Amino acid sequence: MTIKFRGQKLSSKAGVRTLIGATAIVVGLGAATLPAPVLAQTYSFNTVAIEGNKRIEPGTILSYAGIARGQRVSAAELNDAYQRIIASGLFESVEIEPRGSRLVIKVVEFPTVNRISFEGNKRIKDEDLSAVVQSQSRRVFSPSLAEQDAARITETYAQQGRLSARVQPRVIRRSDNRVDLIFEVFEGGVVEVERIGFAGNKAYSDSRLRRVLATKQAGIFRALIRSDTFIADRIEFDKQVLRDFYSSRGYVDFRITGVNAELAEERDGYFVNFNVEEGQQFKFGEITATSDLPEVDTDLFQRAIKVRPGKVYSPSLVENEIARLERLAIREGLNFIRVEPRVTRNDRDLTLDVELLLTKGPRVFVERIDIEGNTTTLDQVVRRQFGTVEGDPFNPREIRESAERIRALGFFADAQVEAREGSSPQQVVVDVNVEEQPTGSLSFGATYSSTTGTGITVEFSERNFLGRGQQLTLGVTTASESQNYKFNFYEPAFLGRKVGFGLALNYVETDNLSVGYDTATGTFSPSLSFPISESGRLNLRYTADFKEMKNPGDVGDITAAEVAVGKVWQQSLGYSFSYDTRRTGLDPNSGVLLEFGQDFGIDDNDEHFLITSVRAIAQTKIMNEEVTLRATLEGGALDYSGGGGRAIDRFLLGPSKLRGFDYAGIGPREIGTTAGGAAYNDALGGNYFAVARFEAEFPLPVPEEYGISGGVFYDVGSLWGLDNTTTSTGTVYYEDFTPRHVIGASIFWDTAIGPLRFNWTKALTKERFDQEQTFDLTISTKF
Repeated sequence: MTIKFRGQKLSSKAGVRTLIGATAIVVGLGAATLPAPVLAQTYSFNTVAIEGNKRIEPGTILSYAGIARGQRVSAAELNDAYQRIIASGLFESVEIEPRGSRLVIKVVEFPTVNRISFEGNKRIKDEDLSAVVQSQSRRVFSPSLAEQDAARITETYAQQGRLSARVQPRVIRRSDNRVDLIFEVFEGGVVEVERIGFAGNKAYSDSRLRRVLATKQAGIFRALIRSDTFIADRIEFDKQVLRDFYSSRGYVDFRITGVNAELAEERDGYFVNFNVEEGQQFKFGEITATSDLPEVDTDLFQRAIKVRPGKVYSPSLVENEIARLERLAIREGLNFIRVEPRVTRNDRDLTLDVELLLTKGPRVFVERIDIEGNTTTLDQVVRRQFGTVEGDPFNPREIRESAERIRALGFFADAQVEAREGSSPQQVVVDVNVEEQPTGSLSFGATYSSTTGTGITVEFSERNFLGRGQQLTLGVTTASESQNYKFNFYEPAFLGRKVGFGLALNYVETDNLSVGYDTATGTFSPSLSFPISESGRLNLRYTADFKEMKNPGDVGDITAAEVAVGKVWQQSLGYSFSYDTRRTGLDPNSGVLLEFGQDFGIDDNDEHFLITSVRAIAQTKIMNEEVTLRATLEGGALDYSGGGGRAIDRFLLGPSKLRGFDYAGIGPREIGTTAGGAAYNDALGGNYFAVARFEAEFPLPVPEEYGISGGVFYDVGSLWGLDNTTTSTGTVYYEDFTPRHVIGASIFWDTAIGPLRFNWTKALTKERFDQEQTFDLTISTKF
């Protein structure tokens, strides 16, 4: 009897698909081609010979065959042996031939992979594709594995929205039974999301819901933006984002009944539609803290609850209250206290009563915290995100919050935190598995400012310096009228405490920047910052700097006298307090920021000074969160003993403070004619300033994918106060408080290079010598 399999030889042009096909056909027909009388025969072999093997040991082949010398075997068992050898994946062809008492097994080994290469790929680099495939150089070539690798590469392209990508594995025969494995890639085009729609939404418009999703509609920057690429996994993420959005706004019955994704006839775009049921919006009813434990003072915990009845219900607010009560329990020495929320639904008045039950949890301790995967980041950076250390009572909520803090660092592409049973049921081990990602950047770019002109900027930034979680920034900006060199360093956990240490070094030169002289300033400022309450933070700083006014042009007496002083060194100690409800605010659509700071200093002429600054910002959203209202109040005061302050020390307002005017465009001015007959108009700055800015931002009736919205604003402010007004060649104007009023309109444009803001302004009230600015282009900043 002869059982043969002859797989097709690999030639320089033979494909892997042909090889696999031939294998399947012969395997399927091998048993069927045997003559019927042979199946009843049995054989006994004194010797088993292996032929054709070069790399594979004969003993290995015999182990796959499973036939021992002298063993009587049937034809069916010989076929089983053949199938086992083929299934090893080591041989291109196998032939089993009984020759009397001798069994001959002829094999043709699969070649080894000489090298793996990729052709036709442009969007994904070779090294990224190499990480996807499982075929390896210097390993036995496997046609089935090569096909699986091609499928993996195709799926990788599909994750980038290239659904039409095709991958063909090819082999090229080399000497010494080796082959080159080549994956020929046709990348195809990106399938974009042409339109996102919603059905069933009443409380919020389509445009508002589209802003929530991670998937975006294809717009005018479709060639640069990847968020408009259709990716099925991203749609699943968007479904969860929508649920969280509605849940945080009191729609506890919200659900998504389906998502329809239809491919356009041209197969180059998808139309995605979310079918939703919003339900009714619920608010908080009674919120109570209860307990059946005698050691718990429920009145104390009741007073700690901040959410009040009538507030729109949000699960995150409930979680915040639970965390607050559990922290209070720890401070009161009550270990293993757990807070269980019990929600009672009142459909009649659409409220939810929340009972926060304080109970005794199991006595479980943290045995240890194991951290893996951090090849760059030090263990201590991860460990300090935990409010729990080894030996502390185990709190599942604290572990979940710690996991969120680790992810929020931005150091890791993935971070998984899980708890498992330790050496005893009363102990747990917390496993932290992280995957590092790049945290540094080197950027080159161009800058534009209405005050400093165009320039070039180079900046190096590292958010996880030396794996210690420290931030380091080095930057150089050179503009037509300004040069800025900066070094910033920040340690978020100074001496292992919840204290931030910062160090700032800056050097700035300006060339006749809207004033009649050049300036040079250098600053050295270390600082410490730390939380003092749930929403409050305190910053303490020391500042040493020098300021110089030089190279005057045609200037008046006051400015000339100040330039003549030359370089002045100053030292100061200061503090600033900030209260920010966005950190733990009860309303996701509203927030308040309050800042107050003072610097007490002395210069090298023994002149003392005090600088006071204050800022308050409030923001809210109305009309179903379509319109954003924002109000800002800001002011400052400079008190210089002996009237020693110069213009470089005083406040000079620009469009960043009061829109509608140039830098140093308002405030006290010395205007006159020099002894040589040249006219001058010197901005002197002021000891005091106060501004109020009010603005509204709203959508415009343009396609949303353009990323354009509009706004209107009203600003009012003034700059005033001088210690010295003596001049012999001119006159000092606007030394007193004189408010300016400005109205304007804005266009906000989210572009591929960043959010831009275009301002058109009109001064309703201004003074004769003010320098007005009717247009301004800036990088948009958000509160």
